[in-house]
Amino acid sequence: MSERLMISMLGEFSLHWNNEILSDTANRQKKIWLLLAYLIYNRRNNPTQENFLALLRDSGDYEIEDPAGRLKALFYRARNLLNQLDENAGHSWITRKNGQYAWNTDLDLVLDVEEFDDLCSRSAKSTDTAQKLEFNLKALALYNGDFLPKLSTEPWVMPISVYYHQKYLDLVMETLHLLEKQNDWKQSSSLCEKALTIEPYSEELYQSLMKAQLALDDRPSVLNTYEKMSELLFTAFGIMPSEESRAFYREATREIKDHSVPMESVHEHLKETVGNHGAISCEYDYFRFLYQVQARSIVRTGDTIHIVLLSLHSEGGKELARRSLDYAMDNLQDICVNSLRQGDVLTKFSASQLLIMLPQANYENSQAVCQRLIKAFNRKYPHSPVTIHSTVHPLEPLVTKPQTE
Repeated sequence: MSERLMISMLGEFSLHWNNEILSDTANRQKKIWLLLAYLIYNRRNNPTQENFLALLRDSGDYEIEDPAGRLKALFYRARNLLNQLDENAGHSWITRKNGQYAWNTDLDLVLDVEEFDDLCSRSAKSTDTAQKLEFNLKALALYNGDFLPKLSTEPWVMPISVYYHQKYLDLVMETLHLLEKQNDWKQSSSLCEKALTIEPYSEELYQSLMKAQLALDDRPSVLNTYEKMSELLFTAFGIMPSEESRAFYREATREIKDHSVPMESVHEHLKETVGNHGAISCEYDYFRFLYQVQARSIVRTGDTIHIVLLSLHSEGGKELARRSLDYAMDNLQDICVNSLRQGDVLTKFSASQLLIMLPQANYENSQAVCQRLIKAFNRKYPHSPVTIHSTVHPLEPLVTKPQTE
């Protein structure tokens, strides 16, 4: 046969022969695809019958009355599956000699994993920046997802998948660095967006994407990217974006005007567009900024400001389902916004905590506010699986050291 068999294992497991395609995404014969993947990936290592039997045991076939017969039946089905590509493919591509099954290494095939490795190796050896970038982009185009995702729980697949996942991320960051040197922000943005579908929890990738979007003067996209990242990190890990990420957000919200603006327009620009009769709910970054402003201000004014931390806990100390926790947090936030004064400010501090700033409120009043909010929540949501704990602390004034001459 003169044709080349094209095999993909990154993102999906598929075989392309002439105009025919076989894919594990459209076929539920997991054991067959597992056998084929192992056979093809290890075709140069001459796997033995014992290797195949161990593969089946690791996959869950612990007690097989006739292991050799089970293996023979699976290879029979694997050959029939390959015959869908070509009527003689099963016996031509999977050979059997002295009771041992093997992949026909004389068959001309292209495996995307091996092609990816080859391009990475050629890039590493290249000293020419343009050529290195070309190799990188070709390799990245091949990576359409992690190694054998449908078989990701198989013991032999897991370490290989982790290896290529990290290799891909390292290659992405190297390529972004090269693209930034060329000010190719459009391609940088596209690369980040694709990479984030494969590694959606990388704050570094989000930062690179926001950097590219700022360079393209696409400020709305920066804000959308930041909000998506913030929500994802908060929901998955209960953490806030880093200072570097928040700097991109602040830059995107800063409008640069190239002409003078009358004071009336300034007022219109600054004031709220929709009347809000309750507290202000904001991102943690802005809450932190307001805290620092107030810490400086009360040194001069002597005002009393208290900070409240409301924490949700499950009844009985059991771990609360994330969906229930998120629902309770949203409800508590609504209660706070509608029950507090217009000058009060609140923000989510973690997946189960709210921070509230209460200006011109002493300790006793702040404690009373906490009890009022908790009662309002329990009254409106009497069957909620959470209990609310409150902590009140005074906002500490900023103490600066005197400048020395």
